[in-house]
Amino acid sequence: MGIFSYLCPAIHIIKVKMFVSRLVIVFCCIFFLTASVSAQRKQIGEARTYLKSGKNFDKAERLMTDLLKDSANQDNKRIYEIWLQSVQKQYEQANERLYTHKQQDTAQFFSLVRRMFSIAFCLDSLDMKPDKKGRVDPELRKDVARDMINYRPNLFYGGAYHVRKSDFQKAYDFFETYLDCTRQPLFTGYDPIFAEDSRMEETAYWACYCGYRMNDPLLALRHRKLALRDSSKRDMTFQYIAESWKTLKDDSMYIATLQKGFMEYPTSNYFFPRLMDFYTQTGQYGKALEIVDIALDADSLNELYLYAKSNVLMQLERYAESLTITNKLLTLNDKHADAYYNGGSAYLNIALRMDPQRHKKQLRDMYQKALPYMEKYRALAPAEKLKWGPALYRVYFNLNMGKQFDEIDKILKK
Repeated sequence: MGIFSYLCPAIHIIKVKMFVSRLVIVFCCIFFLTASVSAQRKQIGEARTYLKSGKNFDKAERLMTDLLKDSANQDNKRIYEIWLQSVQKQYEQANERLYTHKQQDTAQFFSLVRRMFSIAFCLDSLDMKPDKKGRVDPELRKDVARDMINYRPNLFYGGAYHVRKSDFQKAYDFFETYLDCTRQPLFTGYDPIFAEDSRMEETAYWACYCGYRMNDPLLALRHRKLALRDSSKRDMTFQYIAESWKTLKDDSMYIATLQKGFMEYPTSNYFFPRLMDFYTQTGQYGKALEIVDIALDADSLNELYLYAKSNVLMQLERYAESLTITNKLLTLNDKHADAYYNGGSAYLNIALRMDPQRHKKQLRDMYQKALPYMEKYRALAPAEKLKWGPALYRVYFNLNMGKQFDEIDKILKK
């Protein structure tokens, strides 16, 4: 006998053992699957019993969420359906307690609202799954959508509640869910209702506000176009948008937003000073002058705008025009210290342009005119020695005012 005659019985025995092992594994799988299905049916049955009993709806919900911890159950539409029903029942109980002025946690009430929408969106996606033949025949969408559209206003109120509590993350989540309804397949066919929803723009504004308060520029900017349609808060929306672009270090969008906001709200305390700062810091004095002229067209007696124009004209070396604006400002407010400084500086800069040999009389006249401005500035702003000190030194020197010159000389030497 060859070696194969001895091996064949052994090989046969191994094959038998392997077959038995596979059989055991298959049996175990069937057993555990059957047990799992049995346990699932039992929990679903218990949950339905709770729903029919009119109490313990939270227990029914817990049974369903426990089932969903098993990944094998996450595509089970019936589990989501019962989960949604259990939360709806809790919501109805909480709503009744609020309506009858019984004790009810308001935050919990609103959390039920948002949870319903989260479940409903998941349920609808399962309801829309095609069958083995590729057919889609939703059996739950119509009823679920009808219920949810009635609950939707409470998403807005939930957001407003959390804004008042300064919980901006939760508030944002509510507003985002409210707006997201318009994009959800669950509400296919509800476009006319959304088109007539006057609260959409306001919701977008509050979402923008919450994103800004959380210092999350991307969230603040997400619904900016819709938020800007809320005319009652449009000026503030421009501000949140501008600050968001600034946080993202997008200078072009930041300035573009400031410009848009300023053109609509030229007297706003927000847009004007920021635009002026940007243009003056970048040496764009021509654009700064355009901005300040628009502002003065809106409010010709505004002291801030007049002072800003005086400054810009000084930078453009248009000293005579700057003096005209400065004097207009001083007729409105004769205690405006910086206006006196601008007036004195204008005369001193005009003097610098003159030939000391050919215009002696005119030079002396310029210093005499600068004198009262600078002395008034010193009286109103005594701490600003580095500004009025050198100016008065020059004035006193050129007017041969020895006593005053010696005083200023000592001050500057200190």
